[in-house]
Amino acid sequence: MVMDSPGSSTSPDTDAVQDILRSLRRKEGTWVDWAQGCQALQKARFTPQQIFEETGFEPVHQNQIMVAEQVYQSILKVGVAEATQAHFTERGSDALYELRVLSQGDRATTADFMLQHGLDSEEMRDLVKPIKEYAYRKENPTGFGDGPGDAIAYHFWKLARQKDDLQDRSRLIAQGLRFATSPAARQQIEKLLTDFAVFKSRPAPRLPLYRLETESDLPRLVPVVGQMPLTVDDLRAVPVVEAIEPFGMASATGASAWIAVPGWQVIFRAEDPVGILTEARQLPNYPADGPDEAVLVIVDRCDRTWDEEGYFLIAEADQLALTWSPTPLEASIFGKVILILRPKRILDEDYNRELWQLDE
Repeated sequence: MVMDSPGSSTSPDTDAVQDILRSLRRKEGTWVDWAQGCQALQKARFTPQQIFEETGFEPVHQNQIMVAEQVYQSILKVGVAEATQAHFTERGSDALYELRVLSQGDRATTADFMLQHGLDSEEMRDLVKPIKEYAYRKENPTGFGDGPGDAIAYHFWKLARQKDDLQDRSRLIAQGLRFATSPAARQQIEKLLTDFAVFKSRPAPRLPLYRLETESDLPRLVPVVGQMPLTVDDLRAVPVVEAIEPFGMASATGASAWIAVPGWQVIFRAEDPVGILTEARQLPNYPADGPDEAVLVIVDRCDRTWDEEGYFLIAEADQLALTWSPTPLEASIFGKVILILRPKRILDEDYNRELWQLDE
């Protein structure tokens, strides 16, 4: 297949584009070649729909293999077993796609672990979250070591301790023993076979999710020049503001950006609110069947007191993270989540652009 390297910013020429299209139609090469081909076509300004019409690769499949290819390149960079590299070069893009939320190091060790245990994408979809949460811990739990095996084993150990039904408890213990890597982890889980104490966990509180519903909830942020009298230079000093969807965030030249948030009471009460953009799937305890969409997390940096009903902004390995804990947090708290804003659903985007739609 003729194309640029994945890191290249140069678009392929016309002949190269035709070669890529022909190769994708015939499904030549491996899935890695297909992903790189789709990336090259996007650089050539093909839309996902156009790629689908030309090659038969549906947009959702394009996204899956292109993300998986990025994961694939990252595990090669870190280093994996030869058998792992050989396997995922030929197949398993759907399983690699599930590793996208992990760090590069965890992706590599999990890819090796996944092949060793014969895990498919559906199984990994449920196991990736425990691995990610385990990586956030400052210290490993007593008896559990490093690596995805003990991370998953610890997850099932916690679940088993919460069950008073012996059948459910035994099933979770078996799962923990299946994945435990270290002898100490196996011993911790085996203790549950004779220790029937139940430790019920407190359910996580509901996320403070809101959705923008009306046009009045979408104020426009306008820069202020100052108070008259003003000079021409004063006017020219005001940066050009560009609204960025889906929340109307305003950006300008220089290190500055603003987001206009509706003036709800929870916002007025905040002493030092700041906004953080993220994806809904990255939120702690987000429903598995909830829509994956961009969300705006508002954090009050002055509210740093832990309480069991709140979600908080903390730092893990120099990276900011959102978390909830039923017990006081050991990590430093940088603020409390006061609101999570979903974008407004717009059924007809052209509706608001028509002048004749004004009220009589």
